[in-house]
Amino acid sequence: MPPRTINREALLRPVKSIVSASFLYPCKGIWYFLTHREYYPLFGRRLIPLTITSIVVLTLLFIFTYLPQAAFLLIFHGPTAWVNAVFLVLGEGHVVTALLFEALLVDETLVDVFDATLIREGLISLVAPSRILDHDAPTAVKMLGKPITTAVYSPFSFRQIAEFILFLPLNLIPWVGVPAFLVLTGARGGPLHHWRYFKLRELTKKERNREIRSRKWKYTWFGTVALLLQLIPVLSMFFLLTSACGSALWAAKLEEQKTLVEEAEAAVVNEGAPPVYTDDPV
Repeated sequence: MPPRTINREALLRPVKSIVSASFLYPCKGIWYFLTHREYYPLFGRRLIPLTITSIVVLTLLFIFTYLPQAAFLLIFHGPTAWVNAVFLVLGEGHVVTALLFEALLVDETLVDVFDATLIREGLISLVAPSRILDHDAPTAVKMLGKPITTAVYSPFSFRQIAEFILFLPLNLIPWVGVPAFLVLTGARGGPLHHWRYFKLRELTKKERNREIRSRKWKYTWFGTVALLLQLIPVLSMFFLLTSACGSALWAAKLEEQKTLVEEAEAAVVNEGAPPVYTDDPV
């Protein structure tokens, strides 16, 4: 009897529904973060000072650069210049803040948010090999000890910053410029939100790239929404945290999906196997 072939796509169809549209996860992260008070100390520890700093940066940019840029855009855009200039200044503020603080001070906190969310979602086994955990702690956040291996949520990349700066002029294009800027930048930044997830699974570069390609548009939409939230004045640092929470929720669902597929494959294989021999009790 020829061996049964397993159609993975057919197995995936009934379980794909458990994974929500990727663009929803940054928003889910906001709700999840707000409804679990154990995360609050992580916000206050470092991000409140950084939020104050980002407010100062944006205030100075709007005072000294908004009107000149809006006046320049009026030549080409007409009435929409005032809106496009806002996105242009917000983008510039994001670059300045990222260069000054995010890579140096925030990444460790993002790792804590990501790992704590995975633990809360039942994936202790995924986090445990990479850091010391206090299994008697009352909350997932308090369980987190020092990392055993290098812990990076999203690697700081001058290339990413350079591309962000290069894409900023897209905001000069009437109507389509701002959406194009958000989508292109989101496509680049989206996969970086799962860098920690890939590292926890010890994927090789080839395996990581294959997963990114398989979810290219999903990462694009996740990254676009996450970026849009981070461009909101005053709350950008807060949304940076909640996006990490959302990316962990997405990773947890992907792990659940993977487990269901493996169980379905095993069931198909076992269904075609001969019955296990047992002695006749008589």
